[in-house]
Amino acid sequence: MKNDIIKLIIPSKPDYISVARLTSSAIANKMGLCIDDIEDIKVSIAEACINALNKANQIDIIFKVQEDKLVMEVENVYPSKHGEDIDKEIELGILIIKSLMDEVNFTDKGVEMIKYIEDGNK
Repeated sequence: MKNDIIKLIIPSKPDYISVARLTSSAIANKMGLCIDDIEDIKVSIAEACINALNKANQIDIIFKVQEDKLVMEVENVYPSKHGEDIDKEIELGILIIKSLMDEVNFTDKGVEMIKYIEDGNK
C-alpha cells in the first residue's frame, strides 16, 4: 500500500465528518501506524473538515499513501476566514492540526497535512 491515492468527497455537513475520520483511520491502520498516530490523524482530519464546512457544497479530501508518509489534502481550509478577523474556533483548530501533524502547509486550494512514518511504525 504505497504510492496510492484515495480521493474522498463528502457533503459539507457535520454529519459526514465521521466518514472522513473513519477513512483516515482505516488508511493509517493499513499503513501500520501506531494508535497514537492514528488518533492524531483522525483529530486533524476532523478539524480540517470543520474548517472547510459551509465554504463549498462538498469537502474534497485526498489521501496520498507514500512509503515514508501519509499526505492528506483538504480543500477550502485556511488559517483564518478570508477578509475577516480570525475566528477563535478556526484558530484553535489550526493550532490543533499543527500540534498533531509533522508538517502542515497551506496552499491556494486548502491545507496539506503530513504524518511521517517512523521506523518503529513499520
